[in-house]
Amino acid sequence: MTSEPQKPQNAEAPASSLTQEEHERIASMSYEEARDQLIQAVQALEAGGLNLDQSMRQWELGEALAKRAQTLLDQVRAKLDAAQAQQQTSADTAGTQSNLE
Repeated sequence: MTSEPQKPQNAEAPASSLTQEEHERIASMSYEEARDQLIQAVQALEAGGLNLDQSMRQWELGEALAKRAQTLLDQVRAKLDAAQAQQQTSADTAGTQSNLE
């Protein structure tokens, strides 16, 4: 049985090349802004010609943008699910005595 090497408990995540300001800017982006910036980051990586540091920066940028876009999609999904649940509850009691009280 093989086991994967375990990380030390005090291991820190690798430092990001993105600044706090960049993280804050991404956190305030709309879904469309994050998506468009993500497309640009992917295109830069696909085009090649970047050195290792530039490639890592584009990768980190893409990861942060993808996370922002997914967070926004998850929020919309939660709102839609809640609206559908509310609509179902209303439909279940429509025309019943409990709806008239």
